[in-house]
Amino acid sequence: MLDMTNLPVDGTPLAADPLTRAVLEIDEYTAGLGWDQPARLFALVDSVKLREQEPALAAQLGIDDSTGSSLTPIEQDEIPAGAPLDEFLATIAWPDAVTGCALTVERLMLPPSAEDAEPAGMSEKQLAKWVAEHPDRQEVRMTVAVLRDGSRESALRLREKDSTSEVLTGKALVPGLADALAATFED
Repeated sequence: MLDMTNLPVDGTPLAADPLTRAVLEIDEYTAGLGWDQPARLFALVDSVKLREQEPALAAQLGIDDSTGSSLTPIEQDEIPAGAPLDEFLATIAWPDAVTGCALTVERLMLPPSAEDAEPAGMSEKQLAKWVAEHPDRQEVRMTVAVLRDGSRESALRLREKDSTSEVLTGKALVPGLADALAATFED
């Protein structure tokens, strides 16, 4: 029998790792905004350092000594509409106070079995149309985070299973996006 006494009141799954907790916190936040949202970028900062160095900002964000997470996600300005994500990420440089970053983005995904049916020689636009019209497509929200030390974590939420208990987490779920985020910390 599942012991419900240790589950948080807000429904967010318990996670031992601070990066996993931050990813799940961002996933819950974006889930509350609904689907069909633009990509969102977050800086991840050390909560203890933030309280010490910027107490007014920490108070504004509701971060106090009782805050359990050691990483605080801070949403950044909106990502320019129409800008290719990889090109936008290549323009980012984080200050030293930022421990990591996270991105949440919605995409269409096909099961691996659909790869065999993919017509050859399609342009990027044709491929996007083919995926959008495919009967087995799934809408997914991906939240991917990386730290300066190379740590990674991801959360995937399917639109058809839009529930906190159905969120899949893992370190290597979206490696390409994690690589692009990690590159924002390279000199």
